[in-house]
Amino acid sequence: MKAVICGAGIAGLGLARCLGDAGWDVVVLEKAPALRTQGYMIDFFGPGYTAAEEMGLLPRLQELGYAVHELRYVDEDGRRRAGMTYETLGRAVGGRLISIMRPDLERALYDSLPAGVAVRFGTTLTAIEDGTDGASVLLNDGTHLETDVVVGADGVHSAVRRLAFCEAEGDDERHVRHLGFHTAAFVFEDPGIHAACRDSFVLTDTTDRQMGFYGLRDGRVAAFAVHWTARPGLPGDPREALRKEYGGLGWVVPQALRACPPGDEVYYDQVAQTEVPCWSRGRVTLVGDACYAVSLLAGQGASLGLAGARLLAGQLSEAPSTATALRRYEERWRPVVTEKQRAARKGVRWFLPRSQGELRARRLALRAARLPGAGRYLASALTGKSRGALGGD
Repeated sequence: MKAVICGAGIAGLGLARCLGDAGWDVVVLEKAPALRTQGYMIDFFGPGYTAAEEMGLLPRLQELGYAVHELRYVDEDGRRRAGMTYETLGRAVGGRLISIMRPDLERALYDSLPAGVAVRFGTTLTAIEDGTDGASVLLNDGTHLETDVVVGADGVHSAVRRLAFCEAEGDDERHVRHLGFHTAAFVFEDPGIHAACRDSFVLTDTTDRQMGFYGLRDGRVAAFAVHWTARPGLPGDPREALRKEYGGLGWVVPQALRACPPGDEVYYDQVAQTEVPCWSRGRVTLVGDACYAVSLLAGQGASLGLAGARLLAGQLSEAPSTATALRRYEERWRPVVTEKQRAARKGVRWFLPRSQGELRARRLALRAARLPGAGRYLASALTGKSRGALGGD
């Protein structure tokens, strides 16, 4: 059996690994010239953690992970205003949590690919022809690939979704729900900021926009930014946009903005969810953010992407037909994703308060977490464990 996967992110590489292990011939198409180096620190837990364990990836991920002591909010002078220890968060998920840079997770998946998987960087598909007995894709270099299934694992702005699931120009806009934020991430060097953030994820305790920092083991600093905006469109120069949006913040933010690399070295995107009425058409299907982006508000995008990919691979390898496999994949995974998306939308004000009242409420909730039993309850709410989407569910 053959598969063409568009996108070498977590879902795409995870699917390629699982199908390759099952004996499939797999070609992964990635428009970037190499694996991405931009990205932010993520807390990897839940169903993706279980999938990684089953794939034998946990030892490598634990090696690449970071021992984060605390999530800490600080004022304009760097003084602690509120926070929560990662020990509390870890207990809420039974210790099954790894803090890891997203590009490191992708690299671990890439390095684990079996011999039956070929990754073609700098390559995109421009057309898909779906047939009864197979499918054919046209690549940007003019060549064709014949395959049994085509998978779009190419993110929120999926080309596969646009080509195979839309009838007219502009139809794809209805598949993307803008949640009112833009987010960015970059890495820079500053020994002073690195020392201030060692072993903790430190964020500005601010409304409407916030920046966060974590010291990496190589001496660099990982920066994360998010702000409210009514405009989903992206800026032409991400670095200048960051300096404009966050220039008024205090603490170490001005230093970080001065050290921000050029725009093409910055990860910058809208915060959005994808909602596709049907995840498959014929022999074409979607996985990960291409069809069920939960957004960074949910905190489990990477986890759901890997777990969903593993579920899809299992169905494709075991079901009596492609149509049955794709139907079972969606029936099992859509309810999990829908609940995560709903929970994320409800938690918008907690994630980034818009008023001083909402900011004070978040501080009070975090301080209350120090009380016996309250910390576990709050951590469970943050991680979503109480909603049954963790572990092997």
